[in-house]
Amino acid sequence: MTYASDVVALARKDLLLELRSRDTVPAMLLFVVAALVVFRFALPSDASDLAAQGLLWIALIFTALLGLTRAFAAEREQRLIDGLVLAPCDRSAIWLAKGLSVLAFLALAEAIAVPAYALFFAPVDGALIAAVVLADLGIAAVGTLLSAMAAASRARELLLPLLFLPLVIPIVVGGVGASVTEDPGRYLAFLALYDGIFALLAWATFEYVVTE
Repeated sequence: MTYASDVVALARKDLLLELRSRDTVPAMLLFVVAALVVFRFALPSDASDLAAQGLLWIALIFTALLGLTRAFAAEREQRLIDGLVLAPCDRSAIWLAKGLSVLAFLALAEAIAVPAYALFFAPVDGALIAAVVLADLGIAAVGTLLSAMAAASRARELLLPLLFLPLVIPIVVGGVGASVTEDPGRYLAFLALYDGIFALLAWATFEYVVTE
């Protein structure tokens, strides 16, 4: 099999498992909508757009964290990770396929979250959509690697947030900056640079993570 076919087969496996179990996406949808509803009533009526944008990104980051916690759940619970590592394919294909499935879950959650934000807080513009897309790419790249690292730990529910949250602070900075400034280009470029750097690092180091 080629590298591309390996990635497609592994990503298809994750998506089919989610369609059958319906564990991750419904939980992400419920969490992000509930968070936005809470923020809607907790935020003062005279709060600035910057505060509302910050709360949106907080909701998106923690929704992503919820999905990443379940990213390697099937492999961990059914002891499939050893089989994946021993499979005759490039181990970076496992990272890419898992990242694509995480990206799909994030897209489904945000297809509800962004319209809900527009309904509760303020209209959504193209800069916000672009920032969310770039942020998703970075979250999927970094989060998949960290989720694989945490899956091998007994304290995975604690370890993953401790590793993930500090690394996504630049995403929050870039996302909020692109959303509230009149010149979002530099913040979008910053997010694109973040995505490129961390995707390359995650791709290069994933093999060593899963073999430890």
